[in-house]
Amino acid sequence: MAEERDEHIIEAIGRCRIVIRDGKVVEVGEPAIRTCPLAKKFAYPVSPIEMEKVKTNIEARIKSWGMCTPRREVSDTREFVGFGASEVLSFGLKTGTIHAAVIACDGAGTVIVTKPALVQGIGGRMSGLVKTVPYPDVIARIEAEGGVVFDKAFAKLDQPAGVELAYELGYQNVAVTVALPDDAAKIRKRFPRAFIIAVHVTGLTAKDAEILASTADIVTACASGPVREVAGRKALMQAGVAVPVFAMTKRAKDLLLDKIRQNDAQVLFRTTKLPALNEEQPDPLV
Repeated sequence: MAEERDEHIIEAIGRCRIVIRDGKVVEVGEPAIRTCPLAKKFAYPVSPIEMEKVKTNIEARIKSWGMCTPRREVSDTREFVGFGASEVLSFGLKTGTIHAAVIACDGAGTVIVTKPALVQGIGGRMSGLVKTVPYPDVIARIEAEGGVVFDKAFAKLDQPAGVELAYELGYQNVAVTVALPDDAAKIRKRFPRAFIIAVHVTGLTAKDAEILASTADIVTACASGPVREVAGRKALMQAGVAVPVFAMTKRAKDLLLDKIRQNDAQVLFRTTKLPALNEEQPDPLV
């Protein structure tokens, strides 16, 4: 019973299926890819992507900030990826473009947050969350920072319901991260004004990529070949070349441009046919 209660499933680093029970990594599945430019830059690099190296990386996350444990940290201000979903959402909250973000957190499930540091602390180092369980300590930390947990009893992951709750709470400009194309389509139909960011898309079909390209505002490419082809062809703007982020709508393009404008880093702008990719792509693209 204890194992059933305290079990988390995530998909990370080449879409490996990872099972964590009682704070221990008990299962690591075969990775879908061999190498990834981002994985090489992790605090605990994973290159090439092999099961034992993935296990070491996840164990380091558990040890350093408590991922999938009751001591999980939820607040952070560091940027890990320039145009990652949490970084973009944090920026949107800082500037007021976004009023509330619906994201997923291990130990809490679907949550609604309004503070940039909470978005970054929850999502900045998190991978694709498939299943989790509620931890009262984690939920209390989120609520202490003004966050709202959708399902405190079971830590359910339900992004469409989280968006609905955010609007019921009175928020106007609501953003949400989604990993499932059906969720993106459902949210877009019910809440046309929602700002949708598609994440963890490695392994999706061309049909899935078409759904995301037509419903999401931003689509992260991860290691997806179909997303590069379908979303890249339709995108208004691309950020990054190794692991691109595609802005599919004008408001998404404006948000990314605003983020660039407020950064002191050097930037190259050029008009070109998208997707624009360099040689250092995840291998293979799936």
